[in-house]
Amino acid sequence: MRTIGNIVGILATAFMLTVLPALIPAAANAADGTTKATTLEQLRQQRKKAAHRKRRIIFNNDGNEPVYHAKKATPEALLECRTTALVGTQVDSIFYCTWCSGFGCFTHNTKVGQVFTCKAKTPDGKPGFSTNKTEEFIKQGTDPLKIMVEFCHKNKIEVFWSMRTNDTHDAWGGWYSPYLFPKLKKEHPEYLVASKEHRGKHGGWSAVDFGWPQIRDLAFKYVEEVCKNYDVDGIELDFFRHLVHFKRHAMGKDVGQEECDMMTGLLARIRKMTEEVGLARGRPILVAVRVPDSVPCAKAVGFDIVRWLEEDLIDILVVSGYFRLNPWPISVELGHKYGVPVYPCLSESRMRASGESAKARRSLEAYRARAANVWNSGADGVYMFNFFDPHSPLWSQLGDPKTLEPLDKVYTTGARGTRPASRWVPDGEKRFLTRSVVSPERPIKLTPGKAATVELPVGEQPGAARDVKLHLCVKGLSSVDELAVTLNGKPLGGVVQSKEWFVYPVKPELVRKGTNRIEVMLAPGSTARPTLTDLLLWVRKGV
Repeated sequence: MRTIGNIVGILATAFMLTVLPALIPAAANAADGTTKATTLEQLRQQRKKAAHRKRRIIFNNDGNEPVYHAKKATPEALLECRTTALVGTQVDSIFYCTWCSGFGCFTHNTKVGQVFTCKAKTPDGKPGFSTNKTEEFIKQGTDPLKIMVEFCHKNKIEVFWSMRTNDTHDAWGGWYSPYLFPKLKKEHPEYLVASKEHRGKHGGWSAVDFGWPQIRDLAFKYVEEVCKNYDVDGIELDFFRHLVHFKRHAMGKDVGQEECDMMTGLLARIRKMTEEVGLARGRPILVAVRVPDSVPCAKAVGFDIVRWLEEDLIDILVVSGYFRLNPWPISVELGHKYGVPVYPCLSESRMRASGESAKARRSLEAYRARAANVWNSGADGVYMFNFFDPHSPLWSQLGDPKTLEPLDKVYTTGARGTRPASRWVPDGEKRFLTRSVVSPERPIKLTPGKAATVELPVGEQPGAARDVKLHLCVKGLSSVDELAVTLNGKPLGGVVQSKEWFVYPVKPELVRKGTNRIEVMLAPGSTARPTLTDLLLWVRKGV
């Protein structure tokens, strides 16, 4: 029999292990000076604080340095490709993807998924994957993700592991596609939304169908493995790369509540797991998502963003990708309503354009203007996608409106097109686009006597700009006399024509910080049938 002393001892031990930790402030963490969370409430408080830390620029790195670019299998060679030069810039966070070019295929040392060790050359003998050093890193007892985490923490940069939840580069038909097709898909073709022979209407045929519980379990385990084995500050679920996650969507229909509930269930499991792992290590693991910037569009493909926010399943909201549907303030207002920071995504321009239209959208000036609009929307920072030059001046410019203010910019109604919305979502452009757009992909036919109105967001008041000009590309019009243009109700004159481009000088004080209304009208009685195909506002300040 146990003595009274033994019973008292057992009760005292139980009190110390369960009740006492909740009553005593957590001890300091010697590694970084922060307090170590010992209760779920403490962890959640730390998570909220960490979610709102300063992130001027988030750099999304697609992680292909070990496959293509690293000259040696050393940390220095890997980091030199895209990371080392970022120290001291405005990049406060790196979201690092470990390949993910086929569901479950990674360049970190996974035991749940498949390590990408392929060294195949292209059919014409070019290097291809032959320089892949992933296996060499792992044999050394490290891997690209571990190297990235250690480097970031040493240099006080936040680091997330980014998982492209359904990347389908293995379906695009490139020389590389067969090599990216993972063992899982070969063994279980039933898990795919379609087949190579019978493709769907949207997305790549090789996308896995998250309607299968086995796929959701695997996605969960991929994230869990990273959270348990790597000291990441958070994980990103990149649902935009690529957007199709359910068979119904792939076949050209909106998904139903059943599919949305499945994805929400996965998010809930991931949140619960990150809290359990976070408690075990004494500090939180944040959850970020990258999704369409339209709530109804996102829900049509399976992402119930509002519910995720209401149920506290995400900490960071990243919006936009192949297409953008709303003005930025709509997403900012949504996230901030639930206390979640919002980061608009600036992807590289893939608009089908040429000449001045293409050059302007791909310029540093365009990135600056886009970032100025992001900051003016009230967003919490800038998220950069598919921009990898670590020596670009943009890394020291885009993260601060004050730094941006004296720099030259070119404003457009979008560097990305809107047509991809319909390529990825049933009638996506028609159903969900709410912002004003004119571009080579979305021209406006001009009608005699009827004004065509374009709303142009401008993230600054040009003030002392030395030169502000409005460039209009009008095809099918030979005489400038047949065109009347106003900016915020004020007529513009002094036009100079260069082929199909009409350039109007603008007094800086006419430009508003925020939405600017531009009206273009063809003269009544004109027999011309021209098309407005582009609009650029150049703000040159001399820097």
